[in-house]
Amino acid sequence: MGYFLYPLGAMLLWAGNVIVSKLSATTIAPSAITFYRLVLALAVMTPFVIRPLARNWGHIRPQLAKLGFLGFLSMSFYQSLSYLAAHSTTATNMAIVTALAPLLTLLWSVVLLREPPTLGMLVGGLLSLAGLVYLIGQGHPSQLLDGGVHLGDVLMLIASASYGLYSVLLRRWHVAVPPAQSTYVQAWAALVTMIPMLALVPAGQAQLNTATVPLVLYAGLGASILLPILWIQGIRHLGPNRCSMFINVLPVMTAAIAVVLLGERLHTFHLIGGGVALAGVFIAQRWQRPLPGFGTAPENPA
Repeated sequence: MGYFLYPLGAMLLWAGNVIVSKLSATTIAPSAITFYRLVLALAVMTPFVIRPLARNWGHIRPQLAKLGFLGFLSMSFYQSLSYLAAHSTTATNMAIVTALAPLLTLLWSVVLLREPPTLGMLVGGLLSLAGLVYLIGQGHPSQLLDGGVHLGDVLMLIASASYGLYSVLLRRWHVAVPPAQSTYVQAWAALVTMIPMLALVPAGQAQLNTATVPLVLYAGLGASILLPILWIQGIRHLGPNRCSMFINVLPVMTAAIAVVLLGERLHTFHLIGGGVALAGVFIAQRWQRPLPGFGTAPENPA
């Protein structure tokens, strides 16, 4: 009873993180905030995780390469691209593109898990693509041929694809490590990959000050620790399929906050393009009839 508050709370924190990404675009370099949030998250987690991890090290050690790559995908590559995307697109666009992650996860499942493609993937994928083109073209798709696509939207799409790959690899590899220990090792791997990136950042763009510290605190505590805890609890009580549907509310929450805090304007093309794209995601997840000639659809979609 009330278990829906777990994924709903996670989406609210995720929406807040999109806003933080946008606010950080003018105050701190993407590599710097990614590095600092990891340092903070590890500092908070260490007292609680280090002893159980040490006792379980013999089991974790053979999984280090896999955990390291997972950490790079979700905590380094995805986050850095998100912060970088915020320089050239709106928070509302970022949230809508992020909400395509479940669809991209399904596509990765076909490639890596050999799960048969479904009619829902085909129809939903085409519908989401149409909605995305309408959104990025600001209601005039033909303008994309003249003005091109905003770099931020492309970066956000790549980031969402990387998160989809992370989700599928998590299933494929079956890394049997307790969630807290897995997250901790992944965070260390991500931190290591961020060190050379931070070294390339000009000193003036990596400073911690009154403008950047609150952003790092939110990203390190709210988005890196509390959000995963709420999401894991939601999956535990509601299941992954029901939880994944809550991602559809991410653009709504983000847009509402962006209008209030960032002064962004909500346009008709956001409602139409975003709505069509999210409808495509819903269809892809729910319509499980296999495409002719591809066998039986899986019982549990990615």
